[in-house]
Amino acid sequence: MSDFTVEADWSPHLAVDGGVVDIIVTVTSSAGGAPAAQGAAPSVAQVIMVDCSGSMAGREIEEAKRATNAAIDALRDGVRFAVIAGTERAQAAFPVNQTLVPANDRTRREAKQAVRTMRAGGGTAIGQWLTLARHLFQADPAEIRHAILLTDGANGEARGTLARVLEECAGAFVCDSRGVGSGWVATELRAIASALLGTADALADSGDLATEFRSMIEAQMGKVVADVGLRLWTPAGADVRAVKQVFPEVVDLTTRRTEVNARSGDYPLGAWGAESRDYHVSLSVPGAKPLETRAVLRAGVVARDGTPLAEQKLVTATWTEDIEQSTKVNPRVAQYLGQTELDEAIQEAVAARKAGDTERATAKFGRAAKLAHETGRVGTLKLIEKAVEVVDAPSGTVKLRTTGGVSRDEEMLEARSQKTARVGRGTKES
Repeated sequence: MSDFTVEADWSPHLAVDGGVVDIIVTVTSSAGGAPAAQGAAPSVAQVIMVDCSGSMAGREIEEAKRATNAAIDALRDGVRFAVIAGTERAQAAFPVNQTLVPANDRTRREAKQAVRTMRAGGGTAIGQWLTLARHLFQADPAEIRHAILLTDGANGEARGTLARVLEECAGAFVCDSRGVGSGWVATELRAIASALLGTADALADSGDLATEFRSMIEAQMGKVVADVGLRLWTPAGADVRAVKQVFPEVVDLTTRRTEVNARSGDYPLGAWGAESRDYHVSLSVPGAKPLETRAVLRAGVVARDGTPLAEQKLVTATWTEDIEQSTKVNPRVAQYLGQTELDEAIQEAVAARKAGDTERATAKFGRAAKLAHETGRVGTLKLIEKAVEVVDAPSGTVKLRTTGGVSRDEEMLEARSQKTARVGRGTKES
């Protein structure tokens, strides 16, 4: 076993005719070093994709180059890396032979010289940038593969191209997507992060890019365990309805299951350092006799080859005819369900705005304001207040600020709504 632990919070009583069990699974790694079974820390590869389209001209391209240099400086010796200049095509800015090279004093200096020559011009074809990144990673043996993608505009490729490319890239590398300037699209940033198990965000000021890039690289340099999986076992008759990461941000893993056997499946969690993440597992469970207690879930974490990294956590339920007991929701579960619903409400609100449905948009923004208030998401509520006029958050009363298209504040809200607040384990029933 390694330095991983698995804990769970749930409501232990279920109605005799069955129903849904919602469980928050907390995975924690102290990650003082790689697991003994794996020996030395895993090898790392890094690709930095920089939007060099015409709209980046001026301050933004200069700040993007400064940020890329900061990222290069943050790479530890030996990490293999490359820089892609993205326009309507993908070009390897460094090295030019489309390979990854190990970071050292010489290659860092050469890379920064190449970055200085990057110029803004042309269009935006994000799918091509990702395809080149996949090519670079697939030709390299690194165990941890991480990319940063920066864009200031909407993808200009044919409809469906980006979705197809993301499907091809899934599992090949992790990608953090960032927007800067005024032309990026939140749904595209989130789609990239969701498919590639990364994070999505947008920066109002390009002057913050260097700090952001450095932070993302430093986070990767702290990863010491590659390709961790969440292994879930369920008994006969139980079905997994959904599996989502709910902290530090919402990532839907439901469709990412790899079958292990008839009752078990693995869900990809990416690489880990010293950190803790929370996952929502929703199960549909059949009925049973009153006072009967059964196992409904075993949750564990495994390495790429299936080696267990922690003791499994057993989750049981007791069937009851007591309605008060069977309808009671664990407070921690309730808080995370509210935060997940908040993220969904914001996405639906912005989608309604894009479709011109102001009535639905108002209702969804109102629901989002109410949920942000109830779940203590102060930062998200502030973003909602920038996007719409919040008349009364507790009741969910809001007014749209404009009757036109989606504002930049609404896009920013959508880009950041998946970030969640940690719910403590003070009230647990495990």
